Amino acid sequence: MSTASPASLPPLGVYVHWPFCAAICPYCDFNVHLLRNSQTDPADWLRAYRRELAHAQSLRPQGRVETVFFGGGTPSLMSPDLVGGILSAIEEMWGLAAEAEITLEANPMSAPETHLKALRAAGVTRLSLGVQAFDDGALKFLGRTHSAQDARVAFEAAQRIFPRASFDLIYARPNQTPDAWASELSAALALTPQHMSLYQLTIEADTPFYKHQAAGKLILPDEDASADMYEITQSLCASAGLPAYEISNHAAEGHACRHNVASWQGGDYLGIGPGAHGRVSCLEKGARLSSVAHRSPSEWLAQVETDGHGWAELHPLDGESVEMEAVLLGLRLVEGVGLDALAERGVHLEAARLADLRAAGLLSADTSRLQASPEGRLVLDHLSGRLLA
Repeated sequence: MSTASPASLPPLGVYVHWPFCAAICPYCDFNVHLLRNSQTDPADWLRAYRRELAHAQSLRPQGRVETVFFGGGTPSLMSPDLVGGILSAIEEMWGLAAEAEITLEANPMSAPETHLKALRAAGVTRLSLGVQAFDDGALKFLGRTHSAQDARVAFEAAQRIFPRASFDLIYARPNQTPDAWASELSAALALTPQHMSLYQLTIEADTPFYKHQAAGKLILPDEDASADMYEITQSLCASAGLPAYEISNHAAEGHACRHNVASWQGGDYLGIGPGAHGRVSCLEKGARLSSVAHRSPSEWLAQVETDGHGWAELHPLDGESVEMEAVLLGLRLVEGVGLDALAERGVHLEAARLADLRAAGLLSADTSRLQASPEGRLVLDHLSGRLLA
């Protein structure tokens, strides 16, 4: 970093965290809090977001912002004026690239067509809809408040209103068979999405599902069935023109989520809002910095008021952390990451270890890249562990 120049800085994105949901799903371990009207005065939040953006600008003032991602929580609960005000602040401070990608996550129950049109007018170009299942029984199990029909209506509206639209699904649920998943995924593909995020259900600590599993009340499909569902996912999506570009993300050509791809490739992103994480190259400090904000909305708001930011941590990433992130994130991408690009970031992997993993069929035969093979993507944790041991 000490010899870096503004021209050599990575692309710049902004992640904005909105921490509130109308209900909290039993599988979710994100930084989410139940919505209360007293917590969400748009004027207070816009002032706080603007102040933290201004603080972040002091670390990375260079470059236009290429992507903005409103995540949560349920950002579709934000007022369009608040979304537009945040985007105006970003435009004032850095400038938005001419073709900037502006993503906002939405819940079908907080996405009526009039609201979606207002969000589009505020500047959102890409809507990511949290569908999670096209089965009413599964939706009830997952704690969702919408029906499968609600999700279809919301997604069809999103397709009409936004240049880009996507939805999430969760599979490998209890009692789900590969045939049932194939049928559900086929029905989802019939909606002609441009992008889908398809996740196997994982049980995270400190969630209701974790307690249910520990009590023997929740049993996931076995490894063979889960692997079959993963293979079905790859096959059906590829046949429909939405091949995987990342371990859990599928897109038609030209419709990959630019914000996430840039992050996986080592781009800079400013983390704004309660619990948000950021990675930013700071020329003044000669380092790539990691930021983590306070998770509590009230604590975050209070610190922003006094200090101009709500970050609980801000520190340079050491070499080991840079290597770990580069490997873990690069392997998630189907195309992997070039070894020359890794070397530019100070990451040098042992040639003998790479050769062994290629011989074992876990890495592709391309010696210029760190790229998991299809077999390697099935055991990504094992593969990354061997690379980083």
